[in-house]
Amino acid sequence: MTAGALSETAETTGDYRLEAKYEVGDERVLLTGVQAIARALIEQHARDVARGRNTSVFVSGYQGSPLGGLDSLLASIPGLREDHQVHLSPGVNEELAATAVWGTQMQLPDDERTVDGVVGVWYGKGPGLDRATDAIRHATMYGTDPRGGVVAFVGDDPSSKSSTLPYASDATLAALNMPFFTPRNGTEVVLHTLAAVELSRFTGCWVGVKVLSDVADGVWTVAHGFQAVEFNHPEVMWRGRPWVYAQQPVHTPGESLRVEAELTGPRWAAVEAFLAANDLDRVRSATPRPRFGVIGSGVAVDAAVQAFQDLGLDPGAVATAGISIAGVAAPYPLDRGRIRAFAEGLDTILVVEEKAPVIERQVKDILYSLEHRPTVLGKRDAQGAALVPGDGELLPERLHDPIRRAFGGGIALRRPPYQRRRLGLLPVQRTPYFCSGCPHNSSTVVPDGSIAGGGIGCHTLASVSARQDSAITGWTQMGGEGAQWIGQAAWSSHRHIFQNVGDGTFFHSGQLAVQAAVAAGVNITYKVLYNSAVAMTGAQDPQAGLPVPALARKLLAEGVVRIIVCADEPERYRRIKMPRNAVVWPRERLDEAQRILREVDGVTVLVYDQQCAANARRLRKRGKLPPRPSRVVINQEVCEGCGDCGVKSNCLSVQPIDTDLGRKTRIDQTSCNTDYSCLAGDCPSFVTVTDSGRRKSPRTKRKLPKPPAAPDVSIERAGTDVFMAGIGGTGIVTVNQIIATAALTAGYEVVGLDQTGLSQKAGPVVSHLRLVQRGDAASNRVGEGAADLFLAFDLLVAAEEKNASRVAPGRTTIVASTSITPTGDMVADASVAYPGTDTLLDRLAGPDTDLVGVDALKICETLFGSIQSANLLLVGAACQTGRLPIPAQAIEDAITLNGVAVAANISAFRWGRAIAADPTNAPVPSPGVPRTPSARVAQHIDASGFTGETRRIVVDRAARLEAYQGPKLAVEYVGRVSTVWAKERKLGDGSALSEQVARHLYKLTAYKDEYEVARLLTAPEFLASVRAEGGSGRAAFNLHPPTLRALGMGRKLQLGPSSRPVLRALASLKFLRGHWYDPFAHTAVRRLERRVLADYVELVGRLTDGLSSTNYSLATRIAALPDQLRGYEDVKLRSAEAYERELATLSADWRATL
Repeated sequence: MTAGALSETAETTGDYRLEAKYEVGDERVLLTGVQAIARALIEQHARDVARGRNTSVFVSGYQGSPLGGLDSLLASIPGLREDHQVHLSPGVNEELAATAVWGTQMQLPDDERTVDGVVGVWYGKGPGLDRATDAIRHATMYGTDPRGGVVAFVGDDPSSKSSTLPYASDATLAALNMPFFTPRNGTEVVLHTLAAVELSRFTGCWVGVKVLSDVADGVWTVAHGFQAVEFNHPEVMWRGRPWVYAQQPVHTPGESLRVEAELTGPRWAAVEAFLAANDLDRVRSATPRPRFGVIGSGVAVDAAVQAFQDLGLDPGAVATAGISIAGVAAPYPLDRGRIRAFAEGLDTILVVEEKAPVIERQVKDILYSLEHRPTVLGKRDAQGAALVPGDGELLPERLHDPIRRAFGGGIALRRPPYQRRRLGLLPVQRTPYFCSGCPHNSSTVVPDGSIAGGGIGCHTLASVSARQDSAITGWTQMGGEGAQWIGQAAWSSHRHIFQNVGDGTFFHSGQLAVQAAVAAGVNITYKVLYNSAVAMTGAQDPQAGLPVPALARKLLAEGVVRIIVCADEPERYRRIKMPRNAVVWPRERLDEAQRILREVDGVTVLVYDQQCAANARRLRKRGKLPPRPSRVVINQEVCEGCGDCGVKSNCLSVQPIDTDLGRKTRIDQTSCNTDYSCLAGDCPSFVTVTDSGRRKSPRTKRKLPKPPAAPDVSIERAGTDVFMAGIGGTGIVTVNQIIATAALTAGYEVVGLDQTGLSQKAGPVVSHLRLVQRGDAASNRVGEGAADLFLAFDLLVAAEEKNASRVAPGRTTIVASTSITPTGDMVADASVAYPGTDTLLDRLAGPDTDLVGVDALKICETLFGSIQSANLLLVGAACQTGRLPIPAQAIEDAITLNGVAVAANISAFRWGRAIAADPTNAPVPSPGVPRTPSARVAQHIDASGFTGETRRIVVDRAARLEAYQGPKLAVEYVGRVSTVWAKERKLGDGSALSEQVARHLYKLTAYKDEYEVARLLTAPEFLASVRAEGGSGRAAFNLHPPTLRALGMGRKLQLGPSSRPVLRALASLKFLRGHWYDPFAHTAVRRLERRVLADYVELVGRLTDGLSSTNYSLATRIAALPDQLRGYEDVKLRSAEAYERELATLSADWRATL
């Protein structure tokens, strides 16, 4: 390949308009599968108008991935109803939505309709189809209006990314007598939808369009004049006479046999005739003398084509080998004539399809009566052994073995050029988790001894959380929540359970389960998690939802015995009259409320009323919800890193970080949704800052370096495959859209895929993007070993084996953020550590792999005071490597078109380019002012002969101890460390033991009593950092003094600026520390702290006295044990128990070495 410089101002295809996505015409646009559905409805109405028809479109269904955002998208398109007559009416559930769509096809007596016809559109995911089957079966028998028609969009999730079960709708659709199409890209979504409307009008059938998650979440370049498409309407003969569909509604049950005979007779003959007359199938590979054939539909055919390429056969080689590949547009029913014509002369046909063998059975049936017919293989081979997988997704790599076994004897196949490295599991996994500030972080917790049933919705994440206090015992289908207990209660040792149900599920169908539980008389408490949004699918409003007071009245009228509402803002109910047996409490009384309700016989309800945090964040950004004026910051000098705030809040914004003083905790202000539940942590380090609006974010004063020269890129490469891995909810999908848009304007054909599902909730998210200059990409996925560029936005996700498998030595360039983002397990458990960065990079980047590592989060925090633009900084670095062959200006234009934080994102992109061109351009955070001890203490340090890291630690800690108490204590500290240092010198040059003693002797000496906490909270440097966060706003300390706690005060006090003189006065009394007259010295925690310090001093003496080369590493490990001692009050007492158990075990091991 030749290389050349990519011009900064390379010619693009002109200004790209986002609004063109939803305009009739043939302008090149980017469309996702869901956007293509919207485009199809607009095109359909335009076609009707052009043909003189006055029609409307009625859309109803229920949100569910992969079609979860369809209703929100349709609602957001300007003029959709006024200009295109598309009427959206989201359903309460799928069944009722299907009935509403059926209603669009019904004719009322003596009714003068205002339109010629209505195109009915139903949408839902696979389980929703199951729920709606009765309605759809009735509607299909009834028949559609020849001037209207019905299309049913069914979202399939074959790998269960965002469903409780993997799903494929093919067999269900066939059982409903519903012909259906399976598009493979955005263009086909539109074409198949238009064909479905025509077919429905021609036959009276509901027609399905099966939308796989790879299609719904995919993105493609679309440029097609859909208005020019014409469909043939063939003459249908039935029993020797011409037949034309006319709607014959069923008015009485007795007429059902008549319409059934018509449906299975002439109407179905019309379906077959229409599909035969309108050839929408694709032959991906044709050969004049075929021997072998592959039949499939939708993305399964793409997977087969890619599998052949992996095995050494590109499309040309496939044809040369005598292989024909046919992609059928409509898997049911297949066109008999085309299948027989395709099979002529073939020896073997391999049918590739997911789940049930719907196509395979039809192919066998069509070919069975032929005298000369090929062997048809599919789910089974000729010997009856399993062949094409019937589980999960049908990925190209899963077709390698079936192709070899089906055709390997007749064609030459190679082994795939890339062999996946077996890396094994990481010790820490990034899994989906609740959003920061999510109400489910608290609402799903149950009291000790209780269990809870799971269900459908975000709250189901409690079942995969590392926390044990949610006690989830499983789940049911949507709407069945709690009904399982009716069948368990009589034989269970539990007298009562809790049952979680989201408000969206409750109004969808869950309220029937509550009525069933009342009728059965079981003891159950329904926890209605009322967050005012169907958050799993895009924060839609629950259809037919009721305000909490009305909901309470409804439930009590239906037989619920008692209701307690726990609210984050109970003051909202002050002027609202609640019904009898329903009370409102603050959310802090959740545990008390649950303990009360679980003792009540019958059905009770706890309504947890707190708005969805993610949706509240969106509304605040849009100015539809007032921002919360206060934010929480942590004084890291006071923080002990115990993790109690993480346990109490379960919030991802409460992030553990490693500092020179050990593990601490910070609040990530970028992701924080101001829930404030972290304040419940038993710790005095939390400060509430009221923003004055004049925040001074810490930023570097460095100017953006001069733009680097445009990178050299391959100018002959036919395409570029980009793979991205990151964390859900951090903008990975947005980055994919930005790069795709830039690539389109640069002249590429674009195909891509965002794999999110449930993982968008802080879990692993990957995106694929394939830029093609010539030809057609076989699939919208980047295959194993096929990535030209790997953007690792999060190393933990990127280093998973299935993601690292995209890297190929000698081909892939990796641009990785080396920043550390804690997982949910790390938030909930302070003992969980993040894997080493080098370990993750070694898993990801093998030999001969180009790697660019950038600490993107730290750089953006330094530059902008926020990490929001970190992804674009990484894109800038990738652009500068030359492996993203798109002009920089095109990417900047796409950022502008995206319209979010444009200036910051462009600046981050440019900084990324500059840093990749010269790493010294990376800004370095200003180092803190080093601490220096007094001359007296420094003299003792110098006399001890410390060097290296030990000296650095001792200097810093001695200075801190002077501030803590005085020089005398600091000198004692230096002397004790010096004794260890001297003993260690006799064994060699090692310093690990001295370093651990220096760290942990300081930690135990400078225990944080009332005097020290007061000093650290009022330290000038900390108050200055608070002013940087909130400008001149108010800062309040959140304290729970042990003395007041002992008197029965159960919550923290919030002390404003007026408390600072009192705290400074308290800090000045530190000379009382440790004396008998110290008023704070006699609590259990203070006595523990003094005892542990004395024991450690004695322990270090024993370690140094018996130190040898054989037990040196064990001594070092024992000296580091005090790192386990963390927290305040009860938290510290619990950690001390664990510390002393571990100390006893290791001390026994130590004695055995003497």
